Amino acid sequence: MKPTVAIVGRPNVGKSTLLNRIIGRREAIVEERPGVTRDRKEVTANWRGHEFTLVDTGGWMVGGDSLDDKVSRQSEAAIEAADVVLFVVDATVGVTDDDNRVARLLRPRADSVIVVANKVDDASHEAFIWDLLSFGLGDPEPVSAIHGRNTGDMLDRLVSLLPEEDKPIEVIDESDNVVGVAIVGRPNVGKSTLFNRLIGEDRSVVHDQPGTTRDSVDTIVDSDKGPVRFIDTAGMRRKARIDEETEYYSLVRALKSLDTADVALLVIDATQGVTHQDQRLAERVDAAGCPIVVLLNKWDLCDAEARADVTEQVGQKLHFVGEAPVIKISAISGKNVMRLWPALSATIEGYQTRIPTRRVNDVVRAAQAAHPAPAGARILYATQGATDPPTFTLFANHEVPRTWLRYLERKLREDLELGTTPIKLRVRRRSE
Repeated sequence: MKPTVAIVGRPNVGKSTLLNRIIGRREAIVEERPGVTRDRKEVTANWRGHEFTLVDTGGWMVGGDSLDDKVSRQSEAAIEAADVVLFVVDATVGVTDDDNRVARLLRPRADSVIVVANKVDDASHEAFIWDLLSFGLGDPEPVSAIHGRNTGDMLDRLVSLLPEEDKPIEVIDESDNVVGVAIVGRPNVGKSTLFNRLIGEDRSVVHDQPGTTRDSVDTIVDSDKGPVRFIDTAGMRRKARIDEETEYYSLVRALKSLDTADVALLVIDATQGVTHQDQRLAERVDAAGCPIVVLLNKWDLCDAEARADVTEQVGQKLHFVGEAPVIKISAISGKNVMRLWPALSATIEGYQTRIPTRRVNDVVRAAQAAHPAPAGARILYATQGATDPPTFTLFANHEVPRTWLRYLERKLREDLELGTTPIKLRVRRRSE
């Protein structure tokens, strides 16, 4: 495993900006106000050939509400698991009571802590850093995360504190063998609770306040089908109802996670039924080409009448997802959550399936014989060119009407037993 580096500090000192600076891209959501980051976000960083896991955390504070306490516990968990800690302080503000509280927490492991004096944008501000010696954590490193000033020197010191490796780590490209499963849904339907249940630890902050999750958080779990990357996403609402920049960026990150995922778990609050927004999200997942597993969460809170009603709503309002698996669960108690694995396994198997060329052509010929394409169009040859999802290339004599292609898609799905797995058809004309 790669060494772990945690970025901690009180709110609004520039932790997420520093993470973005170190990895060289805008991975964490950044705004000029406290409390934007809440969950632990892990990314891979590299400096001068040294690879390590960088963990962004929410602002550590005491005396706040229950949500603040949960965010602080996430920071403490990151500190406990880290090999090196970057303690970020706003040098222009000086030492605050909250900074001192974080310093007391870090003092027992002072040898593996670097005090990062952030917002030192030029040499005239460097005099501010000497007050930070009162932490008892060694000499501060003056940097400007937003401009990149002195971050190279800070990283040189960081890699010198990383534990030595007994042997080089073999870097494996996970993109080809890790299945991405995005957990999507409206705000406050239980996505983070389910995420924590599936990965076996409290990685995401769970609170009854809608919009608690703001950025996508992912963790890899080993399963019978190989490694699976579960991605917890922010709750998605209609753009017309988004009234702040943070929620807009959360939506963008959630949609990006959905577009890159292999499977989507659509979480619906069974106590509220299938809403119009649930329908819109299901359509968005379908458009992304992801197979869907529908999860009716909070099932244990529904009486018999409500259960019958929501089951009927799924059939009526989500009819376009076909025979997608529908599982009734309680994420908070764990009831029926284990039933997700067989459904997920079957969905992944269908998503990665490869059909022999001869069988594909047999189905195409039978479909053409039963219902020929109009205007003399004809498929001369067909083959499966890719998986994830199954993609079929059709060689035709000339342009094939879309209505007939929908018919052929249905026949391929039925005869090849692809179930609800999304499939793609690509038509190439003989002249091409």
